[in-house]
Amino acid sequence: MRPFDYARADDPAGAVAAVAERPDATYLAGGTNLVDHLKLGITAPDLLVDLGRLDLADIEELPDGGLRVGAMVRNSDLAADPRVRRDHPMLSRALLSGASGQLRNAATTGGNLLQRTRCVYFQDPTTPCNKRAPGSGCSALGGYTRYHAILGASDACIATHPSDMAVALAALDATVVVLGAGGETRIPVTQLHRLPGDEPERDTVLEHGDLITAVELPPPASGTRSTYRKIRDRASFAFALVSVAAVLDLDPDAAQPTVRSARIALGGVAHAPWRARRAEQLLAGAPATRESFRRAAAAELEQARPVEGNEFKVTMARGVMVSVLAELAGLGEENEEPHDE
Repeated sequence: MRPFDYARADDPAGAVAAVAERPDATYLAGGTNLVDHLKLGITAPDLLVDLGRLDLADIEELPDGGLRVGAMVRNSDLAADPRVRRDHPMLSRALLSGASGQLRNAATTGGNLLQRTRCVYFQDPTTPCNKRAPGSGCSALGGYTRYHAILGASDACIATHPSDMAVALAALDATVVVLGAGGETRIPVTQLHRLPGDEPERDTVLEHGDLITAVELPPPASGTRSTYRKIRDRASFAFALVSVAAVLDLDPDAAQPTVRSARIALGGVAHAPWRARRAEQLLAGAPATRESFRRAAAAELEQARPVEGNEFKVTMARGVMVSVLAELAGLGEENEEPHDE
């Protein structure tokens, strides 16, 4: 491990100033991602600014009925908060699907959002990786691809974003509050993460020194139903092959159950949480039937571009989307989730 300087921030502005003035400085929150990468030699900052003393670990109610979640709120505390469990059960389920209990006790809201989009090759410094060393190549192309992207990838990178929480926040239309050198800004969480393009080393739209201070959840919409479902290779401590976060609003006064609106986000399929806009548009005003859900899922997955070894994800994502929407619509059980063989 390369030697580095260490400092503890006393306030958010001081943290931003300390990191902004040194191009190789970075923040330390829970450390569940960063410390691993320090040990592996994947990253080598010359300054770590510890955020542990910052007063950013509260969950507060907003005047409009929403919630403001401090960036230092631990994943386990957010999942267990009674207001989150009552108003946003999808978020609680997503958080409890991530990592292990020990890691959830350490991981923070801001850190979870900013964990690196990565794959096994990113974490192996002996292999070429455009995220670690731009221009060196992508070892996943032609390699092990089971967990890799089918949507929004590029020739430079096909890694997928690992966060369960971020997928739920995308479906909730949450907002990220960011403090930078120029002051405070708000970014829709759906615009926080980048697709790889030809700059896969840039995971987010944040500038160096920008600090996430909070995430704001909108007030719950009356009558909506939501859930989160994760398909993975083992029951715990595994990234998603495919996950779906969905919020469904049905019109109870229609002659037959009709979708007023739907918000759907997919995980495990792209470099960022993937908001299923095509499916949402097709579902607005459509009957709440399996056939409608199948058409919407198929339209969304038309743009999928799998690589050899992860073609099964297209069928899996389509099936999970239909199954989750059917569950929210109260249509009962039907096998919509084909398993990889």
